Amino acid sequence: MDKKRLDYYKKKLQTRREELLNTIARTGQEGREADEDPTVDLADKAANSYTKEFLFGQTHNDRALLQLVDDAIARIRAGTFGMCTQCQAELQQKRLEAVPWTRYCLVCQEKQEQGLL
Repeated sequence: MDKKRLDYYKKKLQTRREELLNTIARTGQEGREADEDPTVDLADKAANSYTKEFLFGQTHNDRALLQLVDDAIARIRAGTFGMCTQCQAELQQKRLEAVPWTRYCLVCQEKQEQGLL
């Protein structure tokens, strides 16, 4: 992959990384604020508890995606970005455009989802 293309993906990944960090921080703050609500009604407490659990679940998903983005940035630095980490085949440009943090080609991704990898 040429340097111009790598720079494009690096910038795209870094932008996504910043978005995720901001989302994680905001979601964490909203989750903490759910506890600060001085409601006394049991139904309100249950709703706040559900909201807090939902927000922390979202944070977990965002952190997992952040790890994939960080891994992709590390692959750019290592010179292995754009190649499947399983079979070393070159990833399709359309796939990288849609999911630049992907680790697998389509064939290996399907195997991964089926639990064959």
